[in-house]
Amino acid sequence: MTKSAKVILLEHERFEIKAKSGNGILSYEVWGYVELATTVVTRYNLAYINHSVCKVDNGRVLGLDNAHNYHHRHYMGDVQPVEFISYEATLEQFQHEWLDIVKANKGKKS
Repeated sequence: MTKSAKVILLEHERFEIKAKSGNGILSYEVWGYVELATTVVTRYNLAYINHSVCKVDNGRVLGLDNAHNYHHRHYMGDVQPVEFISYEATLEQFQHEWLDIVKANKGKKS
């Protein structure tokens, strides 16, 4: 990162998922900077929250982030370190996993 590059909030989105589509909230928070027309992600927090599926960790069913100086995965209250390849790979992993969780829980009563 050059001296002039300033870390900024690149994305902050929150989507409410309707009950027929799995229920819950998807949250994306991404920080970084743009240098020479390239976006560099320095911090991220991706979360699928559904209190009817997970009663611990503030309802976070699934989360991937790099807080506390390491990349890790939250799943139903359990936290494990994960290998980091790129933010794009992490985002793709998150999207596949939360969709798999929703499919697995469809039709289950809370």
